[in-house]
Amino acid sequence: MDFPATRLRRLRSSAAMRSLVRETHLTPGALVYPLFICEGEGVRRPISSMPGVCNLSVDEAVKEAEACAALGLGGLLLFGIPNAKDEVGSGAYAADGITQRAIRAIKASRSTASLLTIADVCLCEYTSHGHCGLVRRDSGAANGEARFEVENDSSVALLARTAASLAQAGADIIAPSDMMDGRVAAIRSALDQSGKQTIPILSYAAKFASAFYGPFREAADSAPQFGDRRTYQMDGANLREAMREIEQDIAEGADMLLMKPAGPYLDVIRAARERFDLPMGAYQVSGEYSMLHAAFERGWLEPERAMLESLLSIRRAGADFIVTYFAKDAAKLVA
Repeated sequence: MDFPATRLRRLRSSAAMRSLVRETHLTPGALVYPLFICEGEGVRRPISSMPGVCNLSVDEAVKEAEACAALGLGGLLLFGIPNAKDEVGSGAYAADGITQRAIRAIKASRSTASLLTIADVCLCEYTSHGHCGLVRRDSGAANGEARFEVENDSSVALLARTAASLAQAGADIIAPSDMMDGRVAAIRSALDQSGKQTIPILSYAAKFASAFYGPFREAADSAPQFGDRRTYQMDGANLREAMREIEQDIAEGADMLLMKPAGPYLDVIRAARERFDLPMGAYQVSGEYSMLHAAFERGWLEPERAMLESLLSIRRAGADFIVTYFAKDAAKLVA
């Protein structure tokens, strides 16, 4: 049998050969690790649905940040879990809020200088009702049930205030995840007016109302107390609308983009990469992490290979960096 001149298997003959011609690479510097910061001291509270992930007090978060810096990770994405919540999420924009204190403490450590601190901007962890903005209730519905609406413009004002507070605390990047219309423009204005013109905005430009957020809501104690988030987070069926959301955020001043979730929406990442030139990340969310861990625990998947393959697929789709709970484990393997 005559073979063609080209044999593609020639370039797969050894680990060294495969490494030499590999098209997509993972590096520790392209990985971002989420941290959930809670009140207290010496607290490392395991999250039952996310093996290996904990709620951390500020002092423990500093230790975790130092370990991440030693691994060469690119940054941390910070979420705050206050002791007290209210209707207007006041803990989100308090000067001494939990995330603000965590940022200052992490920045004070000489061992974390290589890490970027990315501050998530949303109200859901801070509101008593668990929604990402202010809620207006209507008890006069025809069927006798109370209706509610998450207000857009009044919520945007508090999100902008939160962003300015986090920037003043020392955050390197502001990352709004609320999906309110117009929040990027309002945040850009608030940052500029507070003297933080050089702080970039990493917009969760296409955040879908996904079933894969469940474990996160345990971790951040942010489950809605009523209703859901489908009136402001995106419908998972809509790719073209995602492009419109991204275009709007870019027009309002977004410096970087973040796609969320990652794995179930690789087509969105690819479409955005082909259309837009901004730096773009993707968030491998809690449900993706927990789903893989469930398979690992049952021996159904080989942990290291499956973990790296899931991350490579996100990079191959077009993400420049990845927010992932696997960041530390992956960094040890790809360093």
